[in-house]
Amino acid sequence: WGHDEYAYRMLAANDTTIPQAGLDMVRYHSAYPMHDKGAYKHLLRPEDEERLEWITIFNKYDLYTKDQENMLDPKELLPYYLELADKYGLGGELR
Repeated sequence: WGHDEYAYRMLAANDTTIPQAGLDMVRYHSAYPMHDKGAYKHLLRPEDEERLEWITIFNKYDLYTKDQENMLDPKELLPYYLELADKYGLGGELR
């Protein structure tokens, strides 16, 4: 597994309240052959098509944060992400 699958499984195992569409974004946003090149279409269910649209939208923001012009200070961001963790039922310790 890659980091995406690990993050997905940790969120699911800890009873997050993130909707399934959000969990799918975490799980599949690095699956470029699928959402960028159209590979594996024969394996998708009808509801997967809509999820691919959301993954593509999310991916623009994911890639944007990785360039050198957007160096972020983790200490400055920590309060924001701790609040998000609490919001989605992930505050405290993970299993």
